[in-house]
Amino acid sequence: MLAAGIRHGTILAVVVLIIAVLGIAAAMRIPVQMIPDLEVRTISVVTGWPGATPQDVEKEILIEQERYLRNLPNLKRMISLAETGSATIELEFPFGVDINEALIQVSNALSQVNAYPENVDQPRLFSSSFSSNAFMYFRLMPLAGNPLGLDMDMVRDYAEDYVRPRMERVAGVSEIGVSGGAARQVQILVDPARLAQRGVSMTDVRQAIRNRNTDASAGDIDSGKRRYLLRMVGRFADLSELENLIILQRGDSQVLLKDIAEIKLDHFEVRDLSYSDGERTLSLSVRRESGSNVIDIKNAMLPEVEQINKDMLEANGLQLKLVSDDVRYVQSSIRNVWTNLGLGAVLATLVMYLFLRSKRATLVAVIGVPICTIAAFLGLLLFNRTINVISLAGIAFAIGMTVDNTIVVLESIEQARRSGKKRLEAAISGVQDVWPAVLASTMTTVLVFAPILFVEQEAGQLYSDIAIAIASAIIASMLVAVFVVPAAIARLGFGSGSALTAQQNDQDQSSPLLRGIGKLISSSKSRLLTLAITLTLTVGAGWILLPPAEYLPEGEEPKAFSQMIAPPGYNLSEMTLIADEIRDILNAAVNADPELFLQGEAVIPSLQYYSLSVSVGRIWVLSEPTRDEDIDAMMNGLTTLFRQYPGMRAFSARGSIISSNDGGTRAVALDISGPELANLYRTAEAAYLAAGEVFDNPQLNSDPSSLSLDQPLIEIRPRWNRLAELGFNANDFGFAVAALSDGAFVDDFFMLDDKVDIFLFSGAGTKQSLQQLAQAPILTPQGAVLPLNALADLVEVADSASLRRVDGRRTVTLYIIPPRDVALETAVARVQDELVPQLQRNGDIASGVNLSISGAADQLDATKAALGGNFAIALLLIYLLLVAIFTHWGYPLFILATVPLGLAGGLVGLAIINGLGDLLNMLGLPGINQPFDMITMLGFLILLGTVVNNPILIVDQSRKNLQQADCNVIEAVIAAVAVRLRPILMSTTTTIFGLAPLVFIPGAGTELYRGVGIIVLTGLLCSTIIALTFLPALLVTVMQWQQRRRANA
Repeated sequence: MLAAGIRHGTILAVVVLIIAVLGIAAAMRIPVQMIPDLEVRTISVVTGWPGATPQDVEKEILIEQERYLRNLPNLKRMISLAETGSATIELEFPFGVDINEALIQVSNALSQVNAYPENVDQPRLFSSSFSSNAFMYFRLMPLAGNPLGLDMDMVRDYAEDYVRPRMERVAGVSEIGVSGGAARQVQILVDPARLAQRGVSMTDVRQAIRNRNTDASAGDIDSGKRRYLLRMVGRFADLSELENLIILQRGDSQVLLKDIAEIKLDHFEVRDLSYSDGERTLSLSVRRESGSNVIDIKNAMLPEVEQINKDMLEANGLQLKLVSDDVRYVQSSIRNVWTNLGLGAVLATLVMYLFLRSKRATLVAVIGVPICTIAAFLGLLLFNRTINVISLAGIAFAIGMTVDNTIVVLESIEQARRSGKKRLEAAISGVQDVWPAVLASTMTTVLVFAPILFVEQEAGQLYSDIAIAIASAIIASMLVAVFVVPAAIARLGFGSGSALTAQQNDQDQSSPLLRGIGKLISSSKSRLLTLAITLTLTVGAGWILLPPAEYLPEGEEPKAFSQMIAPPGYNLSEMTLIADEIRDILNAAVNADPELFLQGEAVIPSLQYYSLSVSVGRIWVLSEPTRDEDIDAMMNGLTTLFRQYPGMRAFSARGSIISSNDGGTRAVALDISGPELANLYRTAEAAYLAAGEVFDNPQLNSDPSSLSLDQPLIEIRPRWNRLAELGFNANDFGFAVAALSDGAFVDDFFMLDDKVDIFLFSGAGTKQSLQQLAQAPILTPQGAVLPLNALADLVEVADSASLRRVDGRRTVTLYIIPPRDVALETAVARVQDELVPQLQRNGDIASGVNLSISGAADQLDATKAALGGNFAIALLLIYLLLVAIFTHWGYPLFILATVPLGLAGGLVGLAIINGLGDLLNMLGLPGINQPFDMITMLGFLILLGTVVNNPILIVDQSRKNLQQADCNVIEAVIAAVAVRLRPILMSTTTTIFGLAPLVFIPGAGTELYRGVGIIVLTGLLCSTIIALTFLPALLVTVMQWQQRRRANA
């Protein structure tokens, strides 16, 4: 088959061109993203209940829903959160679970909840992953000067009904999120005095509205030749019909709704405000569908936004503008990988030319690079993957590796040609001589990626793109080496300038390198010394230099999400006053001179933009510095600014492509669980303070954000005996109280296709005060009018502003993000060995409170365990493959003996490069500092498949020499090294130079793959040295021992 393929060069060329065309077409159709799509395994259940307190939300909604959800199959973790007006449950499932089936099961479980209180919205279900986070942010704001005097709070419904649907029609968009403003609301502002004067209660008003506001179908009727549909029309068509509703009829007199109340179209109470560069805005965020192309989405979205502005918004005094997007970072990252890939290919080509000294031979040698690159794209398309920084890095890693097989084949063909054979015969003979070694080296590289299929964590899903890209390229390189290269070289020849054509003895001993290797293995003493020194230096150094692990590279953009967290009790008005002061500082920083901050004249560095949101008890800021290097200074400046306000806590985290924006990949999540809120919060507050002592200036956040029971809560405690005397039941009394305070739901009002809630208020509306509430008159069923404080006691207590539960237990989670110089693994150890014991010694862990670690720390341990197990599987698979190829159980052991030494070399290289980076940083120069994260660890798997390639060549040639020639072991091994030295040096050098740009050229996105490059580059360099020193010494030592053993037998 090999000979036939080489002889029919034209057919072979046509096949290669067809594959090239298909590959290019595939590359044009593969979606472009920043990172691969991560598996969706989280389902969120959101249930709204306007006006409800967290305490009632927990009792009436969360506990009921949890009863049925906790029995879901495969449920791993259930996190519930009760806040004012809403309940949220997050259901986490293991990797590999069919999320669509899980969604059906969740929906079925929720359908079993018997009944919700009145005015509770239907639960909404969402499923998401980190890779589907919002990646574009727009702001909807008035035109300059707000010429139409728009109330931005009333614009939300317009944005929901008209702007969002247009944006969601853009291909690839899954959801447009709208924040800021408030939904419309029909408000009935009742005058309690008029109610009492006319003897009408709040319940009477509600019942009258509900009795009238309904339609009824009456079927159909035939009349003559026509059929008529019948329906009774009762729903209010407009507000005037609502105003003229008859509430009470006494004889000839009527009490209309407008006689006792003012009716107006307004909006729900505003609970959050959005600002962008100083203007009140609404914020719109864009999420993408799985597998979509973020660049295509942006390219389609911007013209659509321009058209929306032209068609809809400008006439209504509005404009929609892009604030921030991740696409710029994605494009920059992809561009960096392409640049580094091209530069690596050029460097590898130059290295090949320096070795070969022939344009023809170099052309033949590198012809496989574009073919293998195209094959990698075909592999990505076949496995339904995307073009992203990770997969492109895999292609770039493969650039240097793809020429390895070509080099071995070229060297073998040249040896055959020097033996006197013609070009075609030499090409066929050369390939047939080395194809087992080429097959072995290729399959070992491919096989190491098979166990990645069993790594289920996010790291495994990221690994798979590199695995597919490299495996596809390497398999293609083998086919190119055994078919395309021989066919091409048989027709083009090596050229007269080729260094390979120089007449030289295959076993030339004049080379200083070969003489040195000969001295190392010539005596038993030198061999043992070589083995001992190599083992000591590599394994010992690797053990000592093994760094603590991180989970995933952060993939960070130069922007930050910062929060100010207020103590419980701060209302929106107070937070808005603080936000106004902060906005003045941020406005001054936008497009400011960066030198002002360096000179100490500005609190924060110059900003490109900012977006600020204010809600009850919280201020949230998204910002990006003008200069990327000011990101840390900006974060520190904002947190320092926030903490200047008494009682305020601050938190800031860089935007991350891979994880959520709460520091997910570096956060130690300390779960503090217990039944009693007071004990729970006391322990959590102690842990928060202790974390600040254990770590140097960590970023600390908590969920819930408040760690105290200081939220003022007015409990209205009815005097039940008095209510019984007056004939007042609990439902009617509760509705009256709700209407007098924050409003009570009555019914729905249709405005065109929109359903708007009708709420009943006292005359004070949403501006009710505690003093007015206590004196508010209530009409009793017996006709008496009494103030509220005559029917109930108003008692002020303190409780929590939100309630969080994990797996049915009340829980506070403290997120500890250590400083940059503290790895996640070290941080976890400190929390376990220092922070928790400190809390125990001080008696800060209350009775019944349990502490556990979750989040990224859990994933780190699980991924390390999966990697360790799968590494062993890969090693076993390689051994069995080598046994099958060599048809010998012993020879593969020589090859595998070099593996741990090469891997240790990768650790040594990582330590050296980080040490040089620290030194450069001390000198004020930019230096590389590469964390030992899970993606970096993938480098060891790649090394496992590549470090065996050179030993395969030496062991295979040594075996052949012993079988074919009458020579002793030392001569056979030296001859094998001499024959394979040149291809080994060529393949190693081309791979190293191909990888160098990925490792040493900084830029956006390089943090995602640089660690892999460092491990592979330095490990390959060390393994080559080991293959030329340690391996020959080991071969001679063991083979001579076997010969002596057979001789003595």
